[in-house]
Amino acid sequence: MPVSLDGTHFQRAVWTEIQAVDFGSTISYAELARRIHAPSAPRAVGRANAANPVLIIVPCHRVLSTRGRLTGYRAGLAAKEWLLKHERAVMF
Repeated sequence: MPVSLDGTHFQRAVWTEIQAVDFGSTISYAELARRIHAPSAPRAVGRANAANPVLIIVPCHRVLSTRGRLTGYRAGLAAKEWLLKHERAVMF
């Protein structure tokens, strides 16, 4: 879905890359940082993720810690877990 978001160049790069994560899939903050050519910036990716103004359209719930743990979601970790489970349920 085409989206025009107001944010810094870095935030927009993060949000654009998040939109490329397939439904039912996840990515780590570190991998997302590598994909936007900022491999030393996974924490900055997390901050940009937290600033996402449209949580479902830019599906930031698909970003997990490097160890696959649920971390940081403005709507709460229970909502993040529900969304991920829902996406996986729909896929099968």
